[in-house]
Amino acid sequence: MTDVIDTQSSGTEQAWAALGGDPALLDRIDGGGPAGLLPARLPVMELARSTVAVCALAAAELAARRAGSAAGRVERVRVDDGAVATAFLSERHLRVDGRAPTNFAPLSRFWRTADGRVRTHANYPHHLARLLAALDLPADAGVDAVAAVLAERRAVEVEETVYAAGGLAVALRTPEEWAAHEQGAAIATRPLLTLDRTEGPGQVGPRRLPALPGSPLLPAAGLRVLDLTRVLAGPVATRTLALLGADVLRIDAPQLPESQDAHNDTGFGKRSASLDLGDRADRATFDELLAAADVLVTGYRPGALEAYGLTPEALAVRRPGLVVAQVSAWGRYGPWHERRGFDSLVQVATGIAAVEGDAGASGALPAQALDHGTGYLLAAGVLRALTEQHDDGGSRLLRLALGQTAHWLCGGLTRTQDSYGPSEAYDLSETYDPEKYLGSTDSAPGRLRYALPPVSFAGGPTDWSRPPGRLGADAPKWLTTTA
Repeated sequence: MTDVIDTQSSGTEQAWAALGGDPALLDRIDGGGPAGLLPARLPVMELARSTVAVCALAAAELAARRAGSAAGRVERVRVDDGAVATAFLSERHLRVDGRAPTNFAPLSRFWRTADGRVRTHANYPHHLARLLAALDLPADAGVDAVAAVLAERRAVEVEETVYAAGGLAVALRTPEEWAAHEQGAAIATRPLLTLDRTEGPGQVGPRRLPALPGSPLLPAAGLRVLDLTRVLAGPVATRTLALLGADVLRIDAPQLPESQDAHNDTGFGKRSASLDLGDRADRATFDELLAAADVLVTGYRPGALEAYGLTPEALAVRRPGLVVAQVSAWGRYGPWHERRGFDSLVQVATGIAAVEGDAGASGALPAQALDHGTGYLLAAGVLRALTEQHDDGGSRLLRLALGQTAHWLCGGLTRTQDSYGPSEAYDLSETYDPEKYLGSTDSAPGRLRYALPPVSFAGGPTDWSRPPGRLGADAPKWLTTTA
C-alpha cells in the first residue's frame, strides 16, 4: 500500500502504486475512445479510467501468473473511454423489457433547511420509516410535508437526529468544512486503500493456482467468491470478478429488502441465495460455504458482520489463505466509522456536491463515480491479493471506503488524457454513442439492455457468462471445485 499520493503522477499510476503493483507493467495499458465524457468540475473521467485501467491490469497480471508467464508476458490492456463512461452509468442505461428502473425514491433528494441544505436517502423501506419517524411525521408523509419540517431545522441537527433514529441524512458541506470535520480530517490521513497480509496460527505458503482453461483468459476461474454486499460499490466489484471467471455467490438476509432492479444491473455472472445468519441452520450452511471460499467481499456497515464473528482476525484462523475485501462508506475510523452511507451522501458531506453546484445550489457528479470507482478498485485489490498469494502465500485483508475515494477525487487526481503508452488513440472527432457499448440478453427478470464490461485485456472475456437471475432464487452451494 502507499501512504502518500503523488499528485504529479497520473491517476492510473497513483492507483497502481496504492495496490502495490509493479510500475513497469503500466506500459501495458493503452487508452482511447471518444473524448469529453463524464464532464464535471472535478476530474471524474480520470477517476473512472484509472480505476478501470488498474482493474484490467491486475486481471492481466493474475492471468499471466496462472499461465506461468513472466511479467513481460502480461497481456496488453485496452481502456476505451466510451466503454468506461457507459459502465459508470450502468444503472441508468439498464432497461428491463424496455422499462427504465427508478434509481431514487421520492424522499431521496436534497432539501432546504433553515441554514443550508441536507440530502436524505430513503430508497429502502426501513430507511424511509426511520427518516419519517425521526421527523415526527406519519408513515404516509410526502415531499411537501417533509420539506415543511426540514425548512425549520438546521442541517446538522437533521443529520444527527435522523442518524440517531437509524436513518440517512447528511448536511451539505463545503470542502473546507469537511476538512475541518473530525471525520474528514481522519480520512485525509489515510491512504486510498490498504492491502495487508494477515496470518492465522500457521503461515500459509505460496498458493499455486491451477493453469487457466482455454479461451478466453479467465484469471479468476475456479475461485469461489462469497459476496456479502449491497448497492453499489461491492456488487460492481463482484460483478467484475464474475466476469473474470469466479464462482460468485451473493448472500442476502431474507429480512432485509433489496431491489431486484439493482440486482438486474450488478448481478451479471453471479448467483444469489438467501440466508439468515441468526438462524442456526442457515448459519451452518453459511459456515460450510465460508470454509470453501477463496474470497469474502463485504459491503455492510462496519460492525454489522463482526457481530457474527466475521472479523478479519477470526477469519484468518478459520480459513487460512482467505482474501477478505471490505468496503464501507466512511472508513473504519473516526466518529462516523459505524454510520451507514451511500455515494450520494458521501458526495454531499465531502464537499463534492458544493463544488459541482451553481449559484449556491447543490450539485452532483455526472455518475455515481465514488461507487463505481471504488468497486473497480475493490476488484483490482482482490486480483492483486491473489497474485501476491500466488508468489508468497498468506491471507490478505483489503479495505476501501467511499470517503477515501472522494478524498482522492478532490485532492489527489488531476485532469489528464495522456496517462497511457504510445498506443493511445483519443479521437476528438469521434462521436460518443452509448449503444456501441450496450448489450442485450434474455433473463429471468425479463429482456435486459445493459452496459457491457469496460475491463478489457488481450484474450480476456468481453461479456458475462450468465445474466442476473431472481434475488435469492439460487441454492446456497458452490458450483466449482476450489482452486
